[in-house]
Amino acid sequence: MLSESTGSDLSPSKLGTKDHWDDVYSRELANFEEIGDEGEIWFGGDSVEKMVAWVQDHIAKEPSPTTIEIGSGNGTLLFALHAAGYDAAHLLGVDYSTDAVRLARAIGASKGDGASAVSFEECDFLHAYPQGLPGTQHAGQEVVTWDLVLDKGTFDAIALAEKDDSGKTPAADYPPRIGYIVNPGGYFLITSCNFTEEELISRFASPETGLQYHSKVAWPKFSFGGQQGNVYSTIAFQKPV
Repeated sequence: MLSESTGSDLSPSKLGTKDHWDDVYSRELANFEEIGDEGEIWFGGDSVEKMVAWVQDHIAKEPSPTTIEIGSGNGTLLFALHAAGYDAAHLLGVDYSTDAVRLARAIGASKGDGASAVSFEECDFLHAYPQGLPGTQHAGQEVVTWDLVLDKGTFDAIALAEKDDSGKTPAADYPPRIGYIVNPGGYFLITSCNFTEEELISRFASPETGLQYHSKVAWPKFSFGGQQGNVYSTIAFQKPV
């Protein structure tokens, strides 16, 4: 991605509002119920394939990793992980839109390949931490932590939200909350269209998050105005043991 601005000074957009996403998923749920259309794949199918390929290269299927996607939308990424052989019972998607959760659950129930075991939960991640996987005991844990945390476009949307009265963007609170829910030895994998690789690393690899840069996924590069960049950036971080 080529950008003259940083994530802290992106202009607010309707893409950063809950009302927008509620409207999107209300329409997509109605379309699915009427004609079976599962809805838009945010960043396209290539982003899903690249993220799943990274997971397959770095995280074994056994023992089954506990995995959560923040801002899971229609659940496409988690269903793709299940199709790749990861245990559906250990996959959870959270979204702050009620109809996104309803849509993802309906799509899972329609697939008939065990995908209905992928769980989806309504949660506004900036204000509450997600619950654990259904039927799993988390004795003594105030906040459930995960082996793999995924983000495909959620940080981008948060960065487009309105700033508060002091000029602080909600995106500032997101990286430390992500770091808090990653298990020691676990990973955070993010794909973005609004942030360069360097910007993502500067925000998520810090003492505050406890995360370190691990690796990146290659995307085709393009040149414009003498600069070179990517349309998307996909970066993996790991929390040291």
